[in-house]
Amino acid sequence: MKSFKQIEKEYSPEEIAESFVFPGSKDPEKREALLSAIREYKSSIPSKQPEHLKIISLLLQLRYLMEDYIQLDAANKEASFSYFLKEYIDRLNKKSKEFATEISIDPSQLSQVINNKRRPSEILIFRLEIHSNRNFPAMMWFKLLEKDRMYELKHHREIIEKESKNVKEKLTFSL
Repeated sequence: MKSFKQIEKEYSPEEIAESFVFPGSKDPEKREALLSAIREYKSSIPSKQPEHLKIISLLLQLRYLMEDYIQLDAANKEASFSYFLKEYIDRLNKKSKEFATEISIDPSQLSQVINNKRRPSEILIFRLEIHSNRNFPAMMWFKLLEKDRMYELKHHREIIEKESKNVKEKLTFSL
């Protein structure tokens, strides 16, 4: 096998580049026809994929999104517990009412959690772990919930100001 230095001695940079680049048609019509055939083939692949494999790939993608968000130091209003719960249900191709029946909770309770009107109960979180066959552990859902609380603490200072009236004595120094 020749080293790159030996190849450089024998061939010009253009010849080296041409040997690594697949030659294509210079004719724009032929090139477009080839590209459209490739696009058509790529778009047909997902339709040939079985439904359960599509769901698996969507759920795996969601899990990676959740893990990445949990690792971030900052909390985000859009990436809340309710957002990820709604995504989980959507990626399963289920209606909220159907999903609520599967995990034995009241559909209105699930709706309130999804719409940020109510905090999820521990029971809901444990049922999410069980429903996902432990692919989405309860600990992951709890960490998302803690991220929501971090966001509230950072962006809703009025709560702290309101509660400061209830503290009769506080430290006289700062660390």
